[in-house]
Amino acid sequence: MSTSDLAQWTAGQLGAAYASGDLSPVEATWAALQAVDTYHDLHAFAHVDREGAIEQATASEQRWREGRALGPLDGVPASIKDLFLTRGMPTLRGSRRTDPNQPWDTDSPAAAALRAHGLVLLGKTTTSELGWKGVTDNLIDGVTRNPWDPTLTAGGSSGGSGVAVRTGMGAVSVATDAAGSVRIPAAFCGVVGFKPTHGRVPMYPPSVLGTLAHAGPMARSVGDVAALTDILAAPDHRDPSWTPSIGEAVDPAEVRVAFSPALGRADVHPEIAALVAETVAGLGLRVEEADPGFSDPATAFDVLWSVGVAHVVRRYGGEAALDPGLRALAERGARYSAADYLDAQGELAALAVAMGEFHTRFDVLVTPTVPIEPFTAGHDVPPGSGLTDWPQWTPFTYPFNMSRQPALSVPVGRTSRGLPVGVQIVGPRHRDPVVLAVGALIERTRPAIRYPQENA
Repeated sequence: MSTSDLAQWTAGQLGAAYASGDLSPVEATWAALQAVDTYHDLHAFAHVDREGAIEQATASEQRWREGRALGPLDGVPASIKDLFLTRGMPTLRGSRRTDPNQPWDTDSPAAAALRAHGLVLLGKTTTSELGWKGVTDNLIDGVTRNPWDPTLTAGGSSGGSGVAVRTGMGAVSVATDAAGSVRIPAAFCGVVGFKPTHGRVPMYPPSVLGTLAHAGPMARSVGDVAALTDILAAPDHRDPSWTPSIGEAVDPAEVRVAFSPALGRADVHPEIAALVAETVAGLGLRVEEADPGFSDPATAFDVLWSVGVAHVVRRYGGEAALDPGLRALAERGARYSAADYLDAQGELAALAVAMGEFHTRFDVLVTPTVPIEPFTAGHDVPPGSGLTDWPQWTPFTYPFNMSRQPALSVPVGRTSRGLPVGVQIVGPRHRDPVVLAVGALIERTRPAIRYPQENA
């Protein structure tokens, strides 16, 4: 078995091989680090801790030998987005305004949970500056590129995590999603990305984006995402918004599916539309084409997003260069009034209520994850599209941050250009298991997207 083959094993496969004694965490970690070297030009990592990773893997190997494994994912190579505080590693958030010399002695809840279960932290994955946009580039780490075609974007702002998982730089990654930042790169990179119900995965420090902000896992299988969610969802006293999941395991055969091909307004690439429709038709479930019917929340979202970004930029201060788009967004946010912000919060609450009512009739809503193929890397919007802001090309993701619902992206095929396509499953708040169950069903009914393959 080659190291490249081993790097593509799922977390579940690795854990089973450790338990049987057929594989060592050290072997898996070396394979992941080799992938980091092989795909270095994709710019997936902001920081790699090679020595620390091997030390962690060696300790995990010893635990497995002695029957003291910390859980089924003990020793699985993992990464964490460079927005999470991680002890012993700099958290620069892709910004030159972050002091790299401060003591990095605190773990976020996500980092602490990974350590508590013995996962091997390879390092920090790239993000757009302060996680502000739906692609991944910043003035420190450069442009993060798509693993299927490096001339294209990997999506964002968790593009580094999407690339790392797809190319075998660790089996799993933990990222953030305040407008689609897990699901967009999951779709563009051909992996699974999950945004749990707001509050299920605790966060610290708290995000200035409030209830828009979620933390969630990325992996190459729905099973891995579910397992990692259980690990990340441990309570942490530093997040007063933490809530346990109240959903229970479900029989997917009983699920009522609403299929919305375009949420009533978006233009969808015809091949993406066809793949998503084919996926829904093949589920064997009760499916009804239905739109939730809410009005476009773009204006309210812009208020909430830009005001939060403006606050972060003010807090960091300093004179170091900012991403020009981030600066413009912060300036726009500074012009909104307190009344504007409260009005937007009212629209956010109304959207959550409307979706709650919709889910009294349907267990899940299925849409495309993103209506377009990945576009040229280094751009915030598709060149020549006439669009001015990145949320305009990702209308299927940010509304469900506003409604605080669980949402999962699962790869369902590739376009004629060889580029991945994702389907999004959205469920009622706190019913995360039903979303994961439908995602697992889709995974069973669709052919797997294999990697590596020739670039399109």
